[in-house]
Amino acid sequence: MFIPSHYKNEDIDEIKDFVKNNSFGILVNQVDGKPWATHIPLELDADSDGNDMLVGHIAKANPQWQYFEENTQVLCIFNGPHTYVSSSWYIEEEVPTWNYIAVHVYGTLKIQTEAALLESLHKLVDKYEAGSKEPVSSRDMSSKTMRQIKGVVGFEIKIEDIQATYKLSQGREHDHPKIISELEERDASSKAVADAMKKQNTDN
Repeated sequence: MFIPSHYKNEDIDEIKDFVKNNSFGILVNQVDGKPWATHIPLELDADSDGNDMLVGHIAKANPQWQYFEENTQVLCIFNGPHTYVSSSWYIEEEVPTWNYIAVHVYGTLKIQTEAALLESLHKLVDKYEAGSKEPVSSRDMSSKTMRQIKGVVGFEIKIEDIQATYKLSQGREHDHPKIISELEERDASSKAVADAMKKQNTDN
């Protein structure tokens, strides 16, 4: 994706944390010569050699998986908080803009075995049930219930490139106090952008 140099984030640990915390992503490939996108959990994991990869699954009813040939090139998009920034918050006249965080991951895909799919589903459920008052485990579910696994296709994506945009009013640091205070009075996404701006200012 196009990333102006001053918005580019190359802190791989920060980017990996972002992907882990914003793992409901978009999987994009070509289906019958046209771009095709599916919104699904894409979990950051590691292979047996410790290399980073993404793991996910889609319904067999979704034709996208039929184009998952060995080493299929795919794009995974992860969106973070975003918000409108009013130029009324600037000291000097300027056009308004939009602040946001987004990560694009490029890699090659291969289909999982059923055993690998089952293990990845267990890990997915464990991750998101951890905060439940009465967590359930897919390991305890009946074989009848788990037969639904037959209706999905699991896959692993070997990560080849990660591109991260953190557009947080860089170059307008003199306006940050006002921008942050205004964003903190708005919705949850705006507040999250304000927090990211404060962190950026602290790190710098």
